[in-house]
Amino acid sequence: MTTEEKIALRKLSLLDLAQELRNISNACKVRVYSRQQFHKIRRNYQTYGSSGLLDELTRCKGVHPNRVSPEIEQAILE
Repeated sequence: MTTEEKIALRKLSLLDLAQELRNISNACKVRVYSRQQFHKIRRNYQTYGSSGLLDELTRCKGVHPNRVSPEIEQAILE
């Protein structure tokens, strides 16, 4: 089991505990999450299902926006 899967299971257990206790605050205290984190987790789970529990890394898609053109890069290297 990967680290991402373990984190996703932990988040799912938070949602299950909150439903079982019928108390978000107590569930967050037990699982050591803030209420803001809980609501974000629940919103992602309701929107995307179990894949919404996986952490997404924010990174640049494609070429980095600050990258210079290959010609300029080559001129600098020379």
